[in-house]
Amino acid sequence: MADEPTSPSAFKVDRTRKPLRAAVVGVGRMGRHHARVYHQLPETELVAVVDNDPERAETFSEQYGCKAMHSVQQLVDLGVDVVSVAVPTSFHRAMAEPLLRAGINCLIEKPLAGDATEATLIKKAAEAGGATLMVGHIERFNPIMRALKKEQEHGKPIVPRFMEIHRVSPMTFRSIDTSVVMDMMIHDLDVVLMLMGGMEPDEIHASGVPVITEHEDICNARLVFRKPEGTCVVNITASRLALKTERVTRITGENAYVKIDYAAKSGTIIRRLANEQQMIDVRDQLRHGADLSNLNWHDLVQLEELQVDEGEPIVMEIKAFLEAVVTGQRPEVDAQAGLANVRTAERIIAAARKERGNVKHV
Repeated sequence: MADEPTSPSAFKVDRTRKPLRAAVVGVGRMGRHHARVYHQLPETELVAVVDNDPERAETFSEQYGCKAMHSVQQLVDLGVDVVSVAVPTSFHRAMAEPLLRAGINCLIEKPLAGDATEATLIKKAAEAGGATLMVGHIERFNPIMRALKKEQEHGKPIVPRFMEIHRVSPMTFRSIDTSVVMDMMIHDLDVVLMLMGGMEPDEIHASGVPVITEHEDICNARLVFRKPEGTCVVNITASRLALKTERVTRITGENAYVKIDYAAKSGTIIRRLANEQQMIDVRDQLRHGADLSNLNWHDLVQLEELQVDEGEPIVMEIKAFLEAVVTGQRPEVDAQAGLANVRTAERIIAAARKERGNVKHV
């Protein structure tokens, strides 16, 4: 869709009709959850599923009492309002483009496409059809991220200066046709670019190694954002070769330090001003040569636990998508954000491969 919010009149949805007619293209690992949610929500009626496996399509059509179809053109002919596209990334454009050009609103699983060229073409298809396009970067809807947003709204803004991010897991042998950057790291790239106000990095350094697959299975990237209010440096590590799963983000900002654990759905925040007078006293004592070696650091910081709700991320994501469709407002993760994420991931991959190419073997 266009960079600016699209007016409600651009959409071809009859908002007086409830529920919206929904369909899912690809009912594999992620698509089946989209089908479940559309079936459960009162705002939608799941009318069809599309899958290249006829048996799987029939299984879900019987489970949810909807039609089993085998092409997106059948969805266009059926006249659906909203569609989740949950096929492998390499098929996103082929599946989404006919729907978007027909004015059918789409929620496309992350990443928007495998490269910036295809992502741009998908974006243009949405603009041409006047359709809402949202990208399924689900970490934005993780309860811990929602908690952080609420904290930001009620407290002083956290202006990031440094972020340290780790997303690692054992090899699952899924999505091994692409780099770990496009498969796993892109979750965190979306959150980072969101915290940077949509700005893409000014500078990227990366190192990545293919071990099991032909693509990077582990990668570390250093992103530098130079903003008027100051520079922020982001260090991200993604690996699908770890012995355990870890999804942790640490944000050091102007006014606070935040630790987010996505897997545990927990978060801790330390606000700078919460203990300002204590810090002033400590600095004064140090300035005068006081021995503070017996001082307990934990007594000087005020920890706050982020208040986390129980909303299921996929449900919250789809509800946000439907809200954008009905109101005509910009989606939470619009096409421009999805394109920026893909562009940044491509730059990281290119930087990592350039670095490998510069290595001299002895």
